[in-house]
Parts: sequence; C-alpha cells; structure tokens
Amino acid sequence: MTPAHQFVIEADGGSRGNPGPAGYGAVVIDPVTGETLAEAAEYIGVATNNVAEYKGLIAGLRAAKALVPDALDAPDGGGVRVHVRMDSKLVVEQMSGRWKIKHPDMKPLAAEAARILPASAVTYEWIPRERNKHADRLANEAMDAGKRGRQWEPSASAAALNRPAAAAAATPQTGWGAPDLGAPATFVLLRHGETALTPEKRFSGSGGTDPELSATGREQAAHAAEAFAARGTVQEIVSSPLRRCRETAGAVAARLGLEVRIEDGLRETDFGAWEGLTFGEVKERYGADLDAWLASAKAAPTGGGESFAEVARRVAAARDRLVTRYAGRTVLVVTHVTPIKTLVRLALGAPPESLFRMELSAASVSTVAYYADGNASVRLLNDTSHLR
Repeated sequence: MTPAHQFVIEADGGSRGNPGPAGYGAVVIDPVTGETLAEAAEYIGVATNNVAEYKGLIAGLRAAKALVPDALDAPDGGGVRVHVRMDSKLVVEQMSGRWKIKHPDMKPLAAEAARILPASAVTYEWIPRERNKHADRLANEAMDAGKRGRQWEPSASAAALNRPAAAAAATPQTGWGAPDLGAPATFVLLRHGETALTPEKRFSGSGGTDPELSATGREQAAHAAEAFAARGTVQEIVSSPLRRCRETAGAVAARLGLEVRIEDGLRETDFGAWEGLTFGEVKERYGADLDAWLASAKAAPTGGGESFAEVARRVAAARDRLVTRYAGRTVLVVTHVTPIKTLVRLALGAPPESLFRMELSAASVSTVAYYADGNASVRLLNDTSHLR
C-alpha cells in the first residue's frame, strides 16, 4: 500500500574554503508527480562542508514535516514516509547508523535531525553530485546571497530549472548496454471515441454528466476493434468506469473475445463547475481560476474539481496496480485524455506543464512499456492510422 504522505528530500551544503562562507539548500519533492513542494536555503556564515550538509538535511526534514504537521500525531505517524537523497556519504552513512559519529560538531546536528521525524519514517540514499543539482544550486544561491550581505529568498531561485522533473525516477538503462529485463507490461492506451461534447471541445470529466459515444464515436471504436484484431497482440482489456470508455472497450472486447475489467483510477479529471463548458466560456466566467489552473498542477478547477497533481497520484497508483497484475503482458487500457497524458508524462519524466503540449485525438492509440527495473519506455503517441 502506498503511504498516505510520501516525500523525497534532496539536500546539500557547501563551504567556500572549508571552513569558509557556507550555505545549504534543500528541496521537498512529490515522488509521483516530480513537483517541488518546498524549498529551503540559508547562508550560515563560516562553517565546514559537513556542517552545511547537516544543516541542509535538517532544513529539508523540517520542510517535509511542515507539510503534514497533523499526520504525525496519529499512532502510525499518519503514513508519512520520507526518502532523503544526498551526495554526502558522511551524512547518509551516519544518519543510516552504519558509521559512528565521532566529530563533536556533527553529534548535535545528527541528533537534531533524528528528532524531527520518527526514525521509521525516514530512509537515506547516497546519490552522485550530478543527481543533486537542485539542492546544490540552492546552496550556492544562499552563499551568493551571503556574499552580498543578504539572505536567500525563494523568489530569486532558479534551482528548479536545473532539476529533472521526475525526481523519484530511476536512471533509465536503454540501448545496447541495457540488461535483459524480460517482457515488459505493455499498456496500449486507447482514448475513448467521440461523444457529442468532443467536437465542441467542451470540458468532459468525471464530475458532470456521463455522455455516451456519438455515432462517430461508435464508428471509431469499431475501427479500433478491427485494428487490434488484425494485430493480435492485446491479451487483456482494462477500462475507466465512465460510459464512453466502457462502450469503446466493449466494442474491442466483443471483437477480440475478451472481458473488460474496470479500474476506477483511470477515470477522467473532475472538472468541477467547468464540466460541459468550452475553454472560452470558462475563461469568461472563471478567468482567475483558469489562469491559476494553467499555471500550477496543484490548482483545481472551480467548484471542487481535481488538480492535475491529484489526478497524477491516483493514475500512478492505478498504473502500479496494473503493472503488477499484468507483468509481461500486453494490456489495452481504455481511458481519457488526462490519464493518458499523465502516464506518458510520468514515463518520460516530463514536468506537469507538458500536459498542455501533447495532442490526443479521439480514439487515438499511445503505447508505454513498463520494465521490471521500474523504468518505462514511450513507444507511440496519438496514432490515428486505424481511423483512416
């Protein structure tokens, strides 16, 4: 089961002289979406590298705790899990309990870090410096500010521009040197056929009406069914619970002689008060909310809709269930625009704003393969050749 509150912390510290003018940086990241949830950085005066690195760790742990203060009061710690990644071998090994802490400057800092969160909630990993660029940049920004007689301010940070978006993703192994990982779980992602709302480009999510396929949509589903029958590669079919997807999946299932399994996590975004409206209508009625939504994956549509960050979490959880269930098999996944774009985005390690930079036509096919080492490969996007 996925913990209720899961974070990645990347922390670093530096000293220009060792000892010398020093600063630290820390960032808290959502491991599912790759979003930056919090940043911290500070110029700390003259100190050693190790002191600055410990200060960065402490700042990162405090920032993560501040995101879920009430959860930690629960008997099980509220399901909080924090994975710390640093390029300081000393800090990682000492905080993991594998190395003794002998230096008098380190002991109180390690003790302070250990008190912030329950020991059972925190794990540590050493990473090479090139994978810790966000925190390293924050630490350098703090030292630069100190040199000017100032303290670091979040508004001046450029660190996020240098961090890979999918912070929790493993480094892919591709090409000739990649190990043989066996057959992947292959998701053939089929967007449902058209409904009456599709040609008018109206928001059609899971929070409003549940439209059926139009005559055009049923024809598209039939073309898709014939194409999959000709290929002969689909072994299982999974669908969103919404009607337009169930009808599309049903057409393919009837042609292939397969059953359709429903996965609730594949439903479309709840667009709240925007359901059934065009983009222009939303802009006219809810302009400020639309601007916020376009600017941040954490902003939700008006009237209690879902943010893209919330959608990403449930889609990623559904993905993990399906990858485990269908390891080594080819699965037709019939779903919607946002879930498909989200699966592609997460596989690529792309930032949330990439959702606005993909085109997905009705009844289009995209493909993502998931390997045993946790990596993914996007093989196809928005193929509509079966409709022509």
